[in-house]
Amino acid sequence: LAGALAAKKLDIGVIHVEAGLRSFNMDMSEEINRILTDRVSDILFCPTINAMRNLKREGYENFNTRIIMCGDVMEDAAKHFSDISEKYSNIIQEINLNNSEYLLCTIHRAENTDNPQRLKQLVNVLNYLAEDYEVILPLHPRTKAKLESEKLQLNIRMIEPVGYLDMISLLKNCSIVMTDSGGLQKEAYFFNKYCLTLRDETEWVELVENGFNYLVGTDQREIIQRLEVLLSQDFNKTVQLYGGGKAAKKIV
Repeated sequence: LAGALAAKKLDIGVIHVEAGLRSFNMDMSEEINRILTDRVSDILFCPTINAMRNLKREGYENFNTRIIMCGDVMEDAAKHFSDISEKYSNIIQEINLNNSEYLLCTIHRAENTDNPQRLKQLVNVLNYLAEDYEVILPLHPRTKAKLESEKLQLNIRMIEPVGYLDMISLLKNCSIVMTDSGGLQKEAYFFNKYCLTLRDETEWVELVENGFNYLVGTDQREIIQRLEVLLSQDFNKTVQLYGGGKAAKKIV
């Protein structure tokens, strides 16, 4: 947002990659930033059809800006770094996950970590799942601090935060993803994994509409029921939602 405002006031052209995304939750700082950045941009590159619809609904066709559907650069990156992770990431061997089935979980968003009730519900459901499944959680510093301050005990496999290549490796080898991260919801799809989103809304509504992502919040019954169903069904690899890895070329 700061870069967009500074550029606009210096009469430098502004393009916004990932334009038009909306969670419709103004308590999220990202929502405020993306709306204001969209408004001052000269070219809006939308990753999805829904992002295009959001901008049109907000009247952007009447503004002095261009709206272009390009696909998602995150898919470009995922495809590019997938092979690189095979060469440089040893995380599976380092934490002894060879031939192991596991659930990959991340929790860091303020709506979960800063809400004691939601955090406690997530701890309870993860501890319940740990009785039957291996649950791997790269532990975010914010989450670690909140668990300690609330005196909550997680009985799952917690590891240090990991870099992008290690996260790709963990994604490729897991059974399912549980997360409150926006980016990881898409990356799960890129690597053909179902995702349970530990939030009440998502910017990536097309993943929900097409049955790849399920908004489960912190509801234990919903999480467990969805998990059991998804673990028993095959992932549909034929649907292309984000441009197939060609977004960057279109933007350039």
